[in-house]
Amino acid sequence: MGSRTGARRAAAALGCAGLLCAVLGAVMVVMVPSLIKQQVLKNVRIDPSSLSFDMWKQIPVPFYLSVYFFHVLNPNEVLQGGKPQVQERGPYVYREFRHKSNITFNDNDTVSFLEYRSFQFQPHKSRGLESDYIVIPNILVMSAAMMMEDRPMSLKLMMTLAFTTLGERAFMNRTVGEIMWGYEDPLMNLINKYFPNMFPFKGKFGLFAELNNSNSGLFTVFTGVKDFSRIHLVDKWNGLSKVSFWHSDQCNMINGTAGQMWAPFMSPESSLEFYSPEACRSMKLVYKEAALFEGIPTYRFVAPSTLFANGSVYPPNEGFCPCRESGIQNVSTCRFSAPLFLSHPHFYNADPVLAEAVAGLHPNPEEHALFLDIHPVTGIPMNCSVKLQLSLYMKAVRGIGQTGSIQPVVLPLLWFGESGAMEGKTLQSFYSQLVLLPKVLHYAQYVLLALGCVLLLVPIVYQIRSQEKCYLFWSGSKKGSKDKEATQAYSETLMTSAPKGTVLHEARL
Repeated sequence: MGSRTGARRAAAALGCAGLLCAVLGAVMVVMVPSLIKQQVLKNVRIDPSSLSFDMWKQIPVPFYLSVYFFHVLNPNEVLQGGKPQVQERGPYVYREFRHKSNITFNDNDTVSFLEYRSFQFQPHKSRGLESDYIVIPNILVMSAAMMMEDRPMSLKLMMTLAFTTLGERAFMNRTVGEIMWGYEDPLMNLINKYFPNMFPFKGKFGLFAELNNSNSGLFTVFTGVKDFSRIHLVDKWNGLSKVSFWHSDQCNMINGTAGQMWAPFMSPESSLEFYSPEACRSMKLVYKEAALFEGIPTYRFVAPSTLFANGSVYPPNEGFCPCRESGIQNVSTCRFSAPLFLSHPHFYNADPVLAEAVAGLHPNPEEHALFLDIHPVTGIPMNCSVKLQLSLYMKAVRGIGQTGSIQPVVLPLLWFGESGAMEGKTLQSFYSQLVLLPKVLHYAQYVLLALGCVLLLVPIVYQIRSQEKCYLFWSGSKKGSKDKEATQAYSETLMTSAPKGTVLHEARL
């Protein structure tokens, strides 16, 4: 009797535990997605209390700038009207450090900041040294010549004389360090003296001189604390809601984020839009595919073929014109009127005529396409590689002897890739808090539901088994009683005494 009571109590306890597990699992099914969403929203907004604030303030991911130069092999032939032949040199790799300062939280749910960048050369990652010499077009000479194309002949002859006096030529042989970070040039000094606002450079001229130890302008972005729908979106850049470099309102719009974080909870229909001060425009990347980065689910976004298309191929880009062949963007209006063009490396995704005009170019998507891998739940980049090329449009200008007989050509100067991938402790922390924990909670809710259902079956099964035993016992007891009655009746019959006379009579016989 005692063992039966203990078993009944154990079954009841398991049933209660099962009910508790089932209820808890059901509550988790309803509540966990909402809780995860709340935690993500809390930790991706720009707020000192959020987990991602320190990451936003000073990017812990090691970024690298890899620069490839197009060394001109036949400058004298080009001056005589020949086809340019180039050789890619590099990469020359720099570690890029970024940090935000002057962080000011405003009353309208925005934060303003300056982001400073600095670069350190990495010899062990590079294929060459900063002391390597590269032959490239003289940007100052060719730009000045193009600016003078429609000026009176007398001014052109004066410029030719000035170039000759200063020893300037159409091509120059400079070191990588000089081309990157600046070199003394008598022409630059002359221009700064008589035209002080013509170039943003003072003293030295270099293609990346204005980027090192400097900021990319004052950004004001929405924090997402009060209005999550606008999180990370740029409100103003240098106090402007739109720029004035281009010829249409659409092209002048400042859209998207500052290019470091995006809104969470993305879908394949989402796009990545950001404003690039270096390109003087907003850019939009499109979804390509889902993938995994170190076990973390990501969405890969790439540049559409229309990113640098000209207005005839893609009408919305008409505002970036005057245009040349499709696939290159004229950035002269935001680059001191120099005839500079932005594109993908080796003119990838551009009109084939451009690559065919220069020997030594080999565009292919594996090496020259850009991409960003984003964690779709948080909107945080996991792995990225942004690749762009800078080219110079050059041709002979009548009246300026230094330009010789150069045939019109868009000649690549260099291409560069900015790349970075989350790694180390940052990656482990991100994985455990924003991937592993939600995954554990996701599976735990269904495990609890299943366990609860199993445990709820224990008292039910016990009750059924108990009823079966009672039935068998009752059936057995009833049958035993009938057999006992029959046996007793039979025994009584046998024990009944016969008449004495009959017995004696039988004995005598």
